Amino acid sequence: MIRTSGTSETIETDAGTARVTWHRAEKARLLLAVGHGAGGGIEARDLQALAGVLPAHGVTVALVEQPWRVAGKKIAPAPKTLDAGWRGLWPALAGAGLPVIAGGRSAGARVACRTARELGAVAVLALSFPLHPPGRPEKSRAEELLGAGVPTLVVQGGNDPFGKPEEFPDGAYELVEVEHGDHGLAVPKRAPLGQDEAVRIVTDGVTKWIASLG
Repeated sequence: MIRTSGTSETIETDAGTARVTWHRAEKARLLLAVGHGAGGGIEARDLQALAGVLPAHGVTVALVEQPWRVAGKKIAPAPKTLDAGWRGLWPALAGAGLPVIAGGRSAGARVACRTARELGAVAVLALSFPLHPPGRPEKSRAEELLGAGVPTLVVQGGNDPFGKPEEFPDGAYELVEVEHGDHGLAVPKRAPLGQDEAVRIVTDGVTKWIASLG
């Protein structure tokens, strides 16, 4: 796993104190702000990999920790509270003076999709978008994804119980599949590709997509 270090700042929001860890590009043209999921923090391998790779491509990465995580709580709050935390820290992100791509993994991806147009994001990166609860395809959250209203990239594991790539509806978004990947984009040891290769699929796919945004 790629691990990176950055400078952190805390930001007060209506949902509590959030934290942003900055990984700055020397000559940035875009900012990717990416939030974590409900089951983990910014130590997730895909978030760390993006923070390690994208600055060399002119993209500053802001890893966002929601207030509930900063406070040390174990269970994520309701979606409206997650959205409130994201809205509250957005001025600090937009204040960097760069076009902002709203991103997140799992629950964080839902937040990014729900708020992108309202907040003025130029695009959305949805890592492991939870299309439905495991085993409950009738509880689809496709409307959130399809309603983002801006260019969107989904990066999805081929064996994600929250929604496999073939389950996703047609729509105005792109999708990169990490074959054999689960919801954490981890691949089993018996898979024909290793974990490092799976991570490269993520970083290469996101880098190529961001370059296409112009």
